[in-house]
Amino acid sequence: MGCSIWRNRINLGLLKAQSKVPMFFTMIIIFTYLFYCLAGYCETLPRPVYDQRHATSPSKYHSGQNAFQVQNSILDGAGIAKDMPNSPTKTNRTLQSSGVRALPGSDKLHSILRQIGDVQRQISDGDREQLQDASSSSISVFNSFGGKKFPQAIIIGVKKGGTRALLEFLRIHPDVRAVGAEPHFFDRFYDKGLEWYRNLMPRTLDGQITMEKTPSYFVTKEAPKRIFNMSRETKLIVVVRNPVTRAISDYTQTLSKSPALPSFRTLAFKNASTGLIDTSWSAVHIGIYAKHLENWLQYFPLSRFLFVSGERLVSHPADEMGRVQDFLGLKRVITDKHFYFNETKGFPCLKKPEGSSRPRCLGKSKGRPHPQIDPEVVQRLQEFYRPFNLKFYQMTGHDFGWD
Repeated sequence: MGCSIWRNRINLGLLKAQSKVPMFFTMIIIFTYLFYCLAGYCETLPRPVYDQRHATSPSKYHSGQNAFQVQNSILDGAGIAKDMPNSPTKTNRTLQSSGVRALPGSDKLHSILRQIGDVQRQISDGDREQLQDASSSSISVFNSFGGKKFPQAIIIGVKKGGTRALLEFLRIHPDVRAVGAEPHFFDRFYDKGLEWYRNLMPRTLDGQITMEKTPSYFVTKEAPKRIFNMSRETKLIVVVRNPVTRAISDYTQTLSKSPALPSFRTLAFKNASTGLIDTSWSAVHIGIYAKHLENWLQYFPLSRFLFVSGERLVSHPADEMGRVQDFLGLKRVITDKHFYFNETKGFPCLKKPEGSSRPRCLGKSKGRPHPQIDPEVVQRLQEFYRPFNLKFYQMTGHDFGWD
């Protein structure tokens, strides 16, 4: 009786040991494969996931090329890299000529890796579709993909012309990625270098446009040359507005920050009795559009510019945005359906986007009521600006109707 019990226990132990043998040998094979990889013999196997050329050329990634596109551009239907420098056939011939044997059993491993490549390629395709759907979202989990590029288009002016409204409207477009704050690189921080500037930009995917807006560029003498040296292909957008209204709006903004500011009349005239306009005052100086444009045309042809009417951006936002999208080479996505007119603020707001609790309007600093300005001062400014306006119309080929 006792012997049969011990015999049964011994048989059970042998069965358990036999069941562990296959696992033991499997582990040996895995460790052997890892050892060969560490020794460098895995070069005899195809690499279905990584592009060796991409790994040795990081500039492709930094130029904004999507990692998924890099991968899929070198995969054939079976998920194996094509035309790769270290192909299995070529490497095996090299190893044989050097007296080194290729990894045994590599045919089976090739088959396994082909299956892995197929699965990974399918996953990549699915991720790429999600990327396209989520590219307009600032909180997308895929925002680490793409690259930081110099802006292909810049809103260069003018202050109090409607540049913030234009940028916010443009950000609706899924193919536009823009810096929120004004970088002021080409007027204030140029000494920090172009790499510093590029790092300020958002990441973009192929087909998306990088943009920024700094209205003071238009009146900065050095800005045209500096932007030209970055890229002569940069598209330049100028939002202009009746220079008299613009000057009053500029003064209103400054007054809100400095209540002790002298009166508009005092600042506008060098001599109130003679009615001589003080062109050194920035509120007046900015509105001499023709003079500033002459500086830009020394570096860029007129075809690189789009002049947007600040007045029409308020009265007909969809029409002006259509012109902007055409200029940037974008599909007309932003239309009438995106806008409604806010009677309180006196300018258009964006309708409530899906998932949001309220419409998007510009901040409290926009749409301030202007102080009452003496009609005589307004008339004198209109007379001062008239010849400059007419010249600007002639230079741009567009009558903005300010006179």
